[in-house]
Amino acid sequence: MHPHLPKLLFLLLACAGSTAAAGQALKQPRPDLFTSGQPSAQQLRDAARSGVTTVIDLRMPHEDRGYDEAAAAEALGLRYVRLPIDGAAGISEANARTLDRLLRQDPGTTLLHCASGNRAGALLALVRARVQGAPVDDALQFGRDAGLTSLEPAVRAALERPAQP
Repeated sequence: MHPHLPKLLFLLLACAGSTAAAGQALKQPRPDLFTSGQPSAQQLRDAARSGVTTVIDLRMPHEDRGYDEAAAAEALGLRYVRLPIDGAAGISEANARTLDRLLRQDPGTTLLHCASGNRAGALLALVRARVQGAPVDDALQFGRDAGLTSLEPAVRAALERPAQP
């Protein structure tokens, strides 16, 4: 683990009230992955200083971030990737496989976010079940640990469909 990641946790949690996702805590479902709601510009700077190397943004292009997140991330030397997920309609095995590929491309630490962490947790639950072969209950718990809340029925529905080859 990067030596400054505990500081990152503190800084992001301390700033949580100033974001669009007030009350949504930063989560760390595994050592190289943080999930959250929309980070502020300051939180993005703190993340870069603390060792995050990639930001994956699951928000749709029309969702207001409060600043030009892509430009801010790039100015900080972060790899910035957009994977737009349109709520429950975007909770699919294909999007989960794309997310898994993006996560595996980052040898460092990733900050995965949407507006609240719900979409992040939903896709991570699908990755855990469909890509990594975890049992459904374990995958759903991993998703909850990453921020899954109201999209759990969409994840369950996706898991009931036949797996894609």
